[in-house]
Order: sequence, then structure tokens, then C-alpha cells
Amino acid sequence: MSHRCQRNKRRTLEEVLQSLVAAQGQRAQEEAAAAATASAVIPGIPEEMPAAAASSPPQSPQGASSLPTGLASPPGSQYDESSSRQEGEPSTLQEPANLEPLLRRTLEEKMSNLVHFLLLKYRIKEPITKDEMLSIVIQEYGDHFPEIFKEASECMQLVFGVDVKEVDPANHCYVLVTALGLSYDEMLNDFHSLPKVGLLIIIMGLIFLEGDCAREEVIWEALSMMGVHDGWEHFIYGEPRKLITHHWVQEGYLVYQQVPQSDPARYEFLWGPRAHAETTKMKVLEYVARINGHDPRSFPRLYEEALRDEERRAWVRVAANVAAGAGPVYDQGPFS
Repeated sequence: MSHRCQRNKRRTLEEVLQSLVAAQGQRAQEEAAAAATASAVIPGIPEEMPAAAASSPPQSPQGASSLPTGLASPPGSQYDESSSRQEGEPSTLQEPANLEPLLRRTLEEKMSNLVHFLLLKYRIKEPITKDEMLSIVIQEYGDHFPEIFKEASECMQLVFGVDVKEVDPANHCYVLVTALGLSYDEMLNDFHSLPKVGLLIIIMGLIFLEGDCAREEVIWEALSMMGVHDGWEHFIYGEPRKLITHHWVQEGYLVYQQVPQSDPARYEFLWGPRAHAETTKMKVLEYVARINGHDPRSFPRLYEEALRDEERRAWVRVAANVAAGAGPVYDQGPFS
């Protein structure tokens, strides 16, 4: 990992965002393939959610991409195949050459099941403990909990825009919160929908990258890398044009407007007032950089712009305090 990070040190944020978009698309497709099995494994997962995911059409004109074998078949199918052997036919399940692929496949299934359990907890706004994860999902594979939990947490963050935060280290208790401090909660309108904030964060990152204003064609070109196409129904995001140009505009997270003096008319995206109020450029930059194993300072131009944004926000807070009669709070510094 360290060698890879060193090798990629000079990549631009555009390349990092492209990598993030591609990884998000692959993760989302893997979750679609695995979702059909989750309702049978995790108590409380509604049947209609994984069924809809499994029956969704390919998300790109090229068709479905290749998926890891372990995510394409229901749990236990390897064992079913071996049990159907004729009596006396030797089994190869215990041969060393087959042991590691079988374990890898099982761990992938456990990771996918844990993602669906985390989604359930996110829906009902309940914390989750390590003991719950071990007893309900991981079971006899407790020795592999760290890697399963790490992969599942990364998937929640990357695909769904949900952070898994430890709130009680002594009891290994975690809460699931929307990334970047955003208050958007689609569960209020549709309990069975899947979190869509991951896509919103990608778009906000692209807008920041493009100088605070991104042309519509730039957004769609980037989203096509993750299987999200204008006019194509997506199993997580639904009809993306309606979500991006209508719903998130109404919610105040995006501004969608005609490019001035464009003929024929072209359109562009900006951050909306709610995005500016709830998060910052620095948080978006840190989020994108962290997922890709980079330091935000690896992108000097954008890091400087994010710092200037933090300073502007700090002075706005100072002015607000003065106007309210509280007086400026100098000892906390500009980034408090």
C-alpha cells in the first residue's frame, strides 16, 4: 500500500476523483450482485430492496461488468455443488489449492452481508456493536473481523456516503452518520431507499475541481464511469437526472442553471446554499483524498483554495458574533 501511495503521489485531484468514481461504480455493482442473498441472512432487511437491486438492468450500454466470483453466486453454492457429487467421487474442497479461494469468497459474502446489516442500522438510526456484528453476521469467522469490518466500512463510505464512527471504544459501539456533516436524509421520504449521499459528494467534488462551477456534460461524463447514465434507471440512485437536476436542487444542495449567453442552451452545476451551510471545501477535499490514501496537501492549488474558504467562514463567524453583541473570539483562531 505504501509503495502504491508513493507511486501515485503526484496524481492530480482529477485523476483521484476519476479513481473514486470508478471504484464507487464497481462497489455498487458488486453490491447489486450480492444483494439478492442478504435478506435471507440478515434479520430485518426488507425483501423488496435486494430483489429490486438484483433485477436492475445493466447500468451501461456495454452490459454488466465482470464481478468477483464470490459475489455472483449465493452463499453455500460451492457446498451444494460438492454435496451433489456421486458417492465415492473425491472432493477437492479441502485441497490446499482450493482452500484460499473458498475462504476469500466466504469473506466477501460476509462483508456484503455486513454492509446490508449496517444499512439496516442506518435506516432505523440505531447504534451497532462489535458483538452484534460477530453474532449475527460474522459468526465463526471472528478471526477475520478486522478485515471484514474495514471493507464494509469503506463500502458504506464510498458507495453510500455513510461514515461508521466509533463512539464507545470500551464497548466497541459505532454509529452510522451521513458523511461530511450533511443533514440530508432520504429515509424520511422512503424508508426502503438506499442512501444516495455518496453520489452527491462525488458531484460536489467535481464542482470544486472545476473551479466551483461544473458544466453539465463534465458531470455526466464522470458519472458514466460509475454506471450512472442520463435516462438509465440505477438501482441505488433511481432516475439520476431527476435526482440531480430536480431533487437535490430543491433540497438546496445543488444549483442547476443555464450557462449565461449560451446558444444553444447549455447548463452548469454549482454548490447550493445548503451545501455551503453544512460542509466546506476542505471537508470535501479531505474526504476525497482520504479515500484514495492521499494527503489533501498533495493538491496545492485546491488545498490553498480550501484554506481561503475556511478563513472566509471564520471571519463571517466573527462578524456574526460582533453583530450579536457577543464580541469576536480571538483566542480560538480562524479555524475553530
